[in-house]
Amino acid sequence: MMKSLHPKFVLVLSSLLLALQGPAFATPAPGNSPTGVTASLLESVPAPSLDAHSWLVLDMTSGQVLAEHDANAVAAPASLTKLMTAYLTFKAIKDGMIKRMQMVHEPDSAWRTGGSRMFIDPRVPVSVDDLLYGMIVQSGNDAAMTLAQTVAGSTSAFVGMMNRQAEQWGLTNTHFMDPTGLPDPGHHSSAHDLSVIAVHIIKDFPQDYARYFKTKEFTYNHITQPNRVTLLFTDPSVDGMKTGYTSEAGYCMITSALRTFPNGPRRLLTVVMGAPTERARVDESEQLLNWGYQNFDDVRLAAPGQALSNAPVWKGEKDRVAIGSLRALAVSVPRGDGARIHTVLQRIDPLVAPITRGQDIGHLQVSYDGKPLASYPLVALGAVPRAGFFRRAWDTLRLAIK
Repeated sequence: MMKSLHPKFVLVLSSLLLALQGPAFATPAPGNSPTGVTASLLESVPAPSLDAHSWLVLDMTSGQVLAEHDANAVAAPASLTKLMTAYLTFKAIKDGMIKRMQMVHEPDSAWRTGGSRMFIDPRVPVSVDDLLYGMIVQSGNDAAMTLAQTVAGSTSAFVGMMNRQAEQWGLTNTHFMDPTGLPDPGHHSSAHDLSVIAVHIIKDFPQDYARYFKTKEFTYNHITQPNRVTLLFTDPSVDGMKTGYTSEAGYCMITSALRTFPNGPRRLLTVVMGAPTERARVDESEQLLNWGYQNFDDVRLAAPGQALSNAPVWKGEKDRVAIGSLRALAVSVPRGDGARIHTVLQRIDPLVAPITRGQDIGHLQVSYDGKPLASYPLVALGAVPRAGFFRRAWDTLRLAIK
């Protein structure tokens, strides 16, 4: 339990000075975005007007949604479903359940699946690696079905894995009925939920993301198909993600882009669902990316492991411990408003050993023009073991008269 804070331990830090620290910042995990972000701050920048039924633009560097429209609306996800299929396949490879170069045969159920295909020959074994290219680049339903049965032994078992993973991530608007996204009344998701899946792929499997999602074309069985994320060909900052279409879902697209700025790289993710045409989903995704980059700045509050303060420790083998965050901290603000951001570090007092690395010991409170904007947890960046008897006794006495 955090005790009441003594005024002399409330440290006011200048975010402008912190913003000058190092250019490399890790992508925050979903769920680790700042708490209590003031929506009215972001709403002060007019959002674009799109024809898509639902959409959002997420700044992955800060973890903030910059704008959205009906992002929690339940809708058919079409082939955006294959992002979850890809995630679980990447996880199975990492866990040693399957091998990337493992050769498998297409099951009859996959051969009979309709929709887009990578054109597997069921008589010829195919590698898991090729199946991933075929599913991600060519959006092959035959590839998705074959991967599902390779990972889980059956399609139904794999669908169970998909829904358990969605539940673990708190995706309340999502339920899967198959690994492909073909129409089914019980198969649905939302722009928000799909953004969480996309962020997990980029964060949890960055090498796999770079290997498959930025590939512009793939040839299998003497048939070459281009990546349906056509922004890969026209915007050099775009490095993936996925498209989808059914008559029920309309035209859908998730796009990720990474652009470099003087204070470091920024990654934006857009989700467009239910666009009226294939051209519209491309144009509206590009419009969201450019709008997010042009209208917002990321103020860098701390690099991973950067000490924001050194706090006194009582009854420990060391008398101080560094306070900071194990991940990057940043906040998105309207362009040019970085100087209006200020931070206050609040911590537990007194800090009494033992203290472990990563132990929660405070918060970084962020304000904009004096109004609360966000709050980030802060942790001990090192460990402080408990001191011997005499040191503990002396500090007990000092605390009693403090």
